[in-house]
Amino acid sequence: MRNIIEDQLSQEEKDKASDLITQLEAIFNDKLSALTEKQRQDYKAINEKNKLFVNKVWDYRQHSEALSSPDVDWQEFERDYKARVFTENLLGRVESLVYRLESTKILHDYDNYQDSLNDYAYAQYSKGAGKAGFTEKVAELKQFFNRTKSTPKTENIVE
Repeated sequence: MRNIIEDQLSQEEKDKASDLITQLEAIFNDKLSALTEKQRQDYKAINEKNKLFVNKVWDYRQHSEALSSPDVDWQEFERDYKARVFTENLLGRVESLVYRLESTKILHDYDNYQDSLNDYAYAQYSKGAGKAGFTEKVAELKQFFNRTKSTPKTENIVE
């Protein structure tokens, strides 16, 4: 299959997307945390069951405030809760976009690699035909291909 994908973005759209990413980076620059691997192990993301637990506590707080612990800073709890919900929703959208960007990149990579293989085959043919410059090109590109010969395994026959 050749040319399985084409670039659908205009230069104006590419520039706009790049500018929007720059704006996002500026918004989040001093507001997002970047945990170390050790910190990620120490804090860990809560699992789905624990999210349901937090949601249920939040629900009780909203509908039966008298049942809430006086030891919890409920204003901070609400800020954390709303920030987590916003962050989770935004993260889901960004992850979906990242997945689609990665998929698109894979298809462009595939197209480039197939065309490069075709060009290499042409260079080999042209070298064989004695065309000038192709000996050097083939020698330069040859380094990207492993030329180890595999030896067939023989079974030991015991008589």
